[in-house]
Amino acid sequence: MVSPFGGWPIRVAIPLGLLLSILIVWRLDRPRGAWGSALRKRFLFGVPWGTLISVVGVTAVYLFVQGGWNHWRNPVTVAFASWSYLYPKGMFLGSFSHAGPGHLIGNMTSTLAVAPLAEYFFSHYPTKQGEESGSSWRTNPWIRAFVLFPLGVIIIALGTSIFAWGPVIGFSGVFYAFIGFALVRYPLGTIVALSAQGLINTLYLALREPQVVGEATSTFSRPWWFGIAVQGHTLGFFFGAVAGVYLLRRRNVQLSALRVWAGSFVLLMSLSLWALWWYRGLETYVLFRGLGVLFVLALSILVVVAVRTTDRESFGPNVRQAGTVLLLIPLLVMAGVAIPVNLTSVGADAVSDDSGVEVDGYTVMYAENVPNQKVSVIDVSLGGETTQVNTSGVIVVNEHREIWSREVSQGQLAHSGQTTVRVGGIGWQKAVHVNREGWSATGGETAYQVWLRPTTGRWQHEFASDSVTATPVIDGKEVSIVPQNGRFSLELAENNSTVASGSLPVPNSSVTLSGVTFERTDDKIVAVADDTRVQVAKKEQYGG
Repeated sequence: MVSPFGGWPIRVAIPLGLLLSILIVWRLDRPRGAWGSALRKRFLFGVPWGTLISVVGVTAVYLFVQGGWNHWRNPVTVAFASWSYLYPKGMFLGSFSHAGPGHLIGNMTSTLAVAPLAEYFFSHYPTKQGEESGSSWRTNPWIRAFVLFPLGVIIIALGTSIFAWGPVIGFSGVFYAFIGFALVRYPLGTIVALSAQGLINTLYLALREPQVVGEATSTFSRPWWFGIAVQGHTLGFFFGAVAGVYLLRRRNVQLSALRVWAGSFVLLMSLSLWALWWYRGLETYVLFRGLGVLFVLALSILVVVAVRTTDRESFGPNVRQAGTVLLLIPLLVMAGVAIPVNLTSVGADAVSDDSGVEVDGYTVMYAENVPNQKVSVIDVSLGGETTQVNTSGVIVVNEHREIWSREVSQGQLAHSGQTTVRVGGIGWQKAVHVNREGWSATGGETAYQVWLRPTTGRWQHEFASDSVTATPVIDGKEVSIVPQNGRFSLELAENNSTVASGSLPVPNSSVTLSGVTFERTDDKIVAVADDTRVQVAKKEQYGG
């Protein structure tokens, strides 16, 4: 059914409606050029060129470096994260790369909402009284718009990679730097700007897909706070705040402590910087919500003290220096932790000789309950939690790039049944397909196996789980499903001893083992003995 609310007329109506709304507001306000004048006082031709260059540059990395142009929903990610100082390419590209379209769009819409305010504070034109535009290269608006601001973005991006605790991918650290930079000058304005992110994102989605039909589906999901790079976000925020405070001192700007504190606390809480979490088990995670709120309060106070002590009239040199030091301490601590973490390398025992699929220096394999080599790099235990974390799933290793990454978890693969992992580098990419097949024993667990296949190769058996036993007992015998070497077998046991075994029957056939007949349809196995019929296994179902 073609709906009149989902086609090109709606896509045309949205920008026309937005334009009409602006015209109505303009007519009611009658600004007489005041809007454009306010922008042109700070921006070259009234346009935040540095913001636009940043967005275009990051999007270009996703499309042409990560291969998003050809694989929009599944770009190469493992080659473009900040794995180690021994892999400079990852360190340089990590902050400009993204894990998928949702990650990219979220960061770019957020940047479009907040970065212009940070750039407005930076200004393409001198704001110091008596300083003329173009009197030096530092005051040249063209250089400030097209060189200095983008250069600052690159420096911050490198800083969030170099001093991150472990692998980082995404522009969010730089986005938080925009937040920190704008916040110290426009606390409440930054809150308003951030709220525009949802507006920009909704407009984009409405233009791209005006009508959406939703259906109830089963999905694999983790807690919403899993994966939030709190340390990377905090690091970016402090980079921006330190740069902003430096600029405040140069311009001798004075702000209210209450306004800065309220803006900081509300903003950082709304950005979920309080969501401190850690691993606890293979698919279990713990959120330290109370500790996170105290963490945000501490950050807010640090920012307030640093901003208020820029006031030369109210505070002496020693107090101003103390304010600066307080803001720099967290940066120094994070850098001190990051250096030993990012100096680690992938061990020679990361890949066994007989496991995985080799693709141009990458090894893609499936393993369960193995140490996570990028979390367990340093043995630390605190408050009952530990950095010695195990993981399960599809793992990608590249010793030359210092890459060790669990790309697809055991739970994700159990839900979908199949997936594709992309590996590669600048200008190339290759796919490895992963397939899981399993049988669930009635009243018991699931026996399953995993296969891997490069695009141009054959399926390779990679993993077999332990056997599982069904709850029903048939003629005094227990029934087990045994996965082995790419096949599934039935096994009958009595008094803890195996009495018979045989291959799983093909669809719509049967097999008899020790007086028990097993009948199989496409996805069910029923055991028959005398007048007893009971289902003992069912083929594992996947959500896609």
